[in-house]
Amino acid sequence: MLNRVILIGRLTHDPELRYTPSGVAVASFSLAVNRPFTNQQGERETDFIDIVVWRQLAETCAQYLRKGRLVAVEGRLQIRTFENQEGRRVKVAEVVADNVRFLESSAAAQGSRTDDPLEAPERRPARFDDDPFAGDSQPIDISDDDLPF
Repeated sequence: MLNRVILIGRLTHDPELRYTPSGVAVASFSLAVNRPFTNQQGERETDFIDIVVWRQLAETCAQYLRKGRLVAVEGRLQIRTFENQEGRRVKVAEVVADNVRFLESSAAAQGSRTDDPLEAPERRPARFDDDPFAGDSQPIDISDDDLPF
């Protein structure tokens, strides 16, 4: 049996960090994920999916993620049932995430912030528009002593 979910979307609100009575961190947020097709009016519909993150990952998400950030979430789908205040049974579907990847820097999402670990150049992911061959037509200044052959 397999229960695996992978989502890419934007946060609809800042993560809410709480702690259980035993001190375990838990954060929750909602992810807006576009559907891969358009409706009859030609508009793309969006699903809003609840995400739950535990322990150190919860604290990291609460510290660095903000509304509008693009993230990839990997985890499992969980359906839980409870009784609401009116005594009615309610089913809730949520993704319990075990991996959250920040897909853009906070500067790209909302201006400049310096406490984001992705801001450091050595940790920043390569962008698709970065061309490694941009200066390809320029001559290279290298001596014969630098060549290994």
